Amino acid sequence: MVIPYPRIPPTIVSVGPIAIRWYSMMYVVGYVLGYRLVLSRVANGRSAITRTELDGLIWYLVAGMLIGARVVYVVVYGRGEYSAHPLEAFAVWQGGLSFHGAVLGMASAIALFARRYRLPILEVTDLVALCGTPGLFFGRIGNFINGELYGRPTSVPWAMVFPTDPRHVPRHPSQLYEAFAEGVVLSVLLWSIDRWAYKKGYYRRGLITGAFFVGYAIIRFSLEFTRQPDAQLGLVVGALSMGQLLSMITFVVGVALLGGVYLGRKRSDVRPAIIGINVDHVYPDDHP
Repeated sequence: MVIPYPRIPPTIVSVGPIAIRWYSMMYVVGYVLGYRLVLSRVANGRSAITRTELDGLIWYLVAGMLIGARVVYVVVYGRGEYSAHPLEAFAVWQGGLSFHGAVLGMASAIALFARRYRLPILEVTDLVALCGTPGLFFGRIGNFINGELYGRPTSVPWAMVFPTDPRHVPRHPSQLYEAFAEGVVLSVLLWSIDRWAYKKGYYRRGLITGAFFVGYAIIRFSLEFTRQPDAQLGLVVGALSMGQLLSMITFVVGVALLGGVYLGRKRSDVRPAIIGINVDHVYPDDHP
């Protein structure tokens, strides 16, 4: 028993050599929603970043994401392929991006941005981590529409046969698992932590960034057991994939960051002292 895979044409519209694809449109939607979330926090006084600085930050993030995602993919996942054809490493439009590389690239871009505009780095990373989860959801939906990054063979009733699978066997729709877990569950978790920390006076810069790293690493590591390993690598250490090894590193970084943020610091009510606003107004008790 399988669920029919919804064959959605990857191209929305094309005019000559120019084509608008669902995959790229999903990223645009994710960025737009994230941008709106940041604007709402700026309006509520929850961020020191200005509208002009935010517009600049978007370009930093886009550049950092593309460069980091591509470089890590080429170095980690496609060394053999690109060593034989090095110029193809620049052909980003052919696909091949690493999420962990995207995080590394965006972190580097944020560091440059924060230095230029003299902003605390962790304040910016917290903002991006909290408001960027819609991009995770729509990015995985784009993977699903493309029929890529599908799951391992399975007999579960909701299995699907992906047209891009050369074996044409029922598989886990792991893209949908990741869309829900990374884009919905992780988002709810981060916003809940953010609300609780401000209400109780436990908020520190870096809390959301560390929580994102830890939460994403746990989710990605767990769901990798349902996802088909990269064909060019397979399982790299025992039953673990490269994605799981990178997630383990991400987890350690997140725990270390949280430890550095809170270790040896006293509990204090930072709501009026640091932010200068009434958090009960931003997070009233009668609203989620």
